[in-house]
Amino acid sequence: MRRRIAAPLLAGTGAALLLGLAAPHASAAPTPVPDHARVAAHDAAESPRTLDTLARFFARDGALAASAAAPRVEGTQAVPVYYLSRDFVAGKKGADIADLEFLASKAVASDGQQASLWTVERQGSWKVVNIASGDDEIRYARLGQARMPGGTVFQEPQINAWYVAGHARVVPLDADAVKAVGEGGVPLSAYRARVARAYGDKLPGSTYAQKGEAGGYGTVPDEARTPMTVASAVAGAGALVALGLSGIAVRRARSRRTD
Repeated sequence: MRRRIAAPLLAGTGAALLLGLAAPHASAAPTPVPDHARVAAHDAAESPRTLDTLARFFARDGALAASAAAPRVEGTQAVPVYYLSRDFVAGKKGADIADLEFLASKAVASDGQQASLWTVERQGSWKVVNIASGDDEIRYARLGQARMPGGTVFQEPQINAWYVAGHARVVPLDADAVKAVGEGGVPLSAYRARVARAYGDKLPGSTYAQKGEAGGYGTVPDEARTPMTVASAVAGAGALVALGLSGIAVRRARSRRTD
């Protein structure tokens, strides 16, 4: 069963008004990740050490013998993975809709199992910090680019929703996103208002956070994590470290999806 992060009910009226005022300055296009970085991340995913770990990952629960897994990494470049930005939620002028969290590569085993390798840059080199079952990151990146070429594909992890944003519009890519914004999507300003209502008073530094409700990465169970703690409380590699994903082969279970 895929990890879920609870999205509590809240008002967030003040935050919504702030976002409404700042909406014309919103951005849906983060700075692109250069090709050389995507190649370097892919190379890290394809290293002998990573492939050895992948073999053991695919052999978990006796699915097959590690010696028979024969894992391979597809493509030649890793895929940038973006999460909903806390600055965007907070209404910061000029904030991008999403922040880069990691680069992902798709791995496949001999029996057809799939996994996503998460890589981050640390001290000038790319490191694999997590292996997640399934290929959501790569699949939705492709789907988003097919639906809106040049758009920004990102996840709102608080509700496990995937979108593509561009041309001042946010369009859903999966069933969870459809529930949030409808089949046709919404204007960028309307999406900002929605996430402000949902998460505006849960950001780091808020009363909610100061009470210890948002944070405590090392002690709060995955299923109980609150909005903005995983994707946006910290950025990039920091988010992964905060989640305890500092070592390779940390399994993140999630169900397969057909949308």
